[in-house]
Amino acid sequence: MRSLPLRNTKNTIMTLLMGGALLAVLFPLGLIFVHIVKMGLSAISLDFFLHIPRPTGEVGGGMANGMVGSMVLIAMASLMGIPVGIFGAIYLSEYGGSRISTVIRFCADVLSGIPSIITGMVVYSMLVVPMKGFSALAGAFALALIMIPIVLRTTEEQLKMVPTSLREASLALGVPLWRTTLKVTLRSALTGVMTGILLAIARIAGETAPLLFTALGNQFWSSKLTQPIAALPLQIFSFAIAPYDDWHRLAWAGALVLVVTMFALSLTARYFGRSGHKN
Repeated sequence: MRSLPLRNTKNTIMTLLMGGALLAVLFPLGLIFVHIVKMGLSAISLDFFLHIPRPTGEVGGGMANGMVGSMVLIAMASLMGIPVGIFGAIYLSEYGGSRISTVIRFCADVLSGIPSIITGMVVYSMLVVPMKGFSALAGAFALALIMIPIVLRTTEEQLKMVPTSLREASLALGVPLWRTTLKVTLRSALTGVMTGILLAIARIAGETAPLLFTALGNQFWSSKLTQPIAALPLQIFSFAIAPYDDWHRLAWAGALVLVVTMFALSLTARYFGRSGHKN
């Protein structure tokens, strides 16, 4: 009983320290978000979402081509990266157990830790140089390489959390293993898989460095996947370093749209994560 006051004191001190650590994390985040809202909200208008940037010296315009280009790149990257990540995770979780599985996990962990600018340089030498030009395909491929390890590792962990009894019950009914994996195991982990996919999309949505080496950017509409394409992060970068005040305002507006989009994707991912945890 004599140690009870000491324990309460230690508990109070640790609670204050953890609260201080929480504030140390939230304060810079809140400061950045408030500043982006303050600078970008004044430039948000209907023209921003409907028009492309105007020529140098003209006031107005928007980043419609950049937003559409980002959606095209994300869609193409998802078509490339998500199936590879999911089927790779299925192999590791359901058919793995060998040295090859260990090598695949190690490569996925290394790939997830490689700086995105290095990924852009590699894709530049693999696709841009042989194709003799920047393109949307090269940009999407670079983003897909970033997506694959995130989707693979997240999906693998979710598949491992599915109870073995579900697999055994399906196999006992004579269902083949491949069908059990797709219809029972993968479906049971669907909410967790969706969480990983959304987190991967949120990760690539703001990538700029790999697109500088691959997609390059475009001030106009792009209708061909073999040509340079606009992207919102690229336009924010180029407008932010330009010497024109109107372009600076558009850059802040683009940053606000990008931050809100990533925030919405993160909240959606947490929603799916909580739903999967409850189930």
